[in-house]
Amino acid sequence: MASTSSNATLAGMRILICRPQPDADRVALALQAAGAETHCLPMLTLAPTPDTPERRSRIQELAEYQHVIAVSPGAARAFLEYADDWWPQWPVGLHWYGVGSGTAEILRHAGLTVTTPANGYTSEHLLSVPALAAPAGERVLIAKGAGGRELLGRTLRERGARVDDMVLYQRTCPEHDAATMTAALTDFDPHAIIVLSAETLNNLIALGKNTDKQLMQRTLVVPVPQVAEQAQKAGFARALVPDQLTPEGLTQCLTALPSGTQHTY
Repeated sequence: MASTSSNATLAGMRILICRPQPDADRVALALQAAGAETHCLPMLTLAPTPDTPERRSRIQELAEYQHVIAVSPGAARAFLEYADDWWPQWPVGLHWYGVGSGTAEILRHAGLTVTTPANGYTSEHLLSVPALAAPAGERVLIAKGAGGRELLGRTLRERGARVDDMVLYQRTCPEHDAATMTAALTDFDPHAIIVLSAETLNNLIALGKNTDKQLMQRTLVVPVPQVAEQAQKAGFARALVPDQLTPEGLTQCLTALPSGTQHTY
């Protein structure tokens, strides 16, 4: 459902948000506060993966790890929900990390002290954190979804850490019908579309290319230059990369949209 506010920063702009829920609504509220009209159309669905003996073993051994990393808001929520059945009180001495401020915020809300990169929001930025520079012999647990990038775990293993993945969900493409896609793209006619992963971009193309004749002319907001390049190869005319993936960072990025000068690919 589309909605707006009276603040003038993004007044007159229509922004389509393709993040999974509940993160889409969180971004929408921030953009509405800046004056934008928003419409949420999640292009990823996060479905829980079945529990396994391996996963139960790792959560039971949580106190034996030195570092716990959540790679996304979805991973943080799923981990906290799963761990709640096993750990009514968190083990002492764990170092907690979030790849990005939104992920860290969820962990902090659970009472945890969380380290995030001083600048940036990617695995590369997290790997620059001093506490992860020399983890030889230390155990690291990574809460994540099925598939996805392997850079974080691979690099920490190369640095000598004993790394275990805890796969908590799988990403699937939602089954939006033609009417839903038409309402979000053709009828809403967004000035920009927020697409914060390569998989989200692929799903948008798959579901939207036969619905919206103007799809490739629409401006995208994407997380990193690699996804911007992927969008360009797919035929999109313009993609913006914000300095931060926070609601504030997205708002700031979108203010550059009329001039099209900032971080444009």
